[in-house]
Amino acid sequence: MDRSPATASPRLSTFFANPRWGVLSRSLAAILGGYALASMTTVFCALALPGARGQAVLTGMLLAILVAACAALWAFATRSALRAWVGILAPTLLLAGISRLLGAWA
Repeated sequence: MDRSPATASPRLSTFFANPRWGVLSRSLAAILGGYALASMTTVFCALALPGARGQAVLTGMLLAILVAACAALWAFATRSALRAWVGILAPTLLLAGISRLLGAWA
């Protein structure tokens, strides 16, 4: 079964195939998606890391800087803008779900 982006949705793949919209989409994925992933990393680390809460938050914030930089690199290193969005939003939603199970936003 062919799972290329062109067979997924012709209209969506056409939008992401245009170089101008692709660069804009990748930029938004890097900025907005990277920020969301970094903030979910901070929340997850604050809940999951053992030790004092302040130390866990600080560790999460330091790790979030690295995660945001890697998200920006990922957004421009992938073959398509759609893959960039999926690659950033999937871990963001996973971390948000696990954080919710650990008691965030209760």
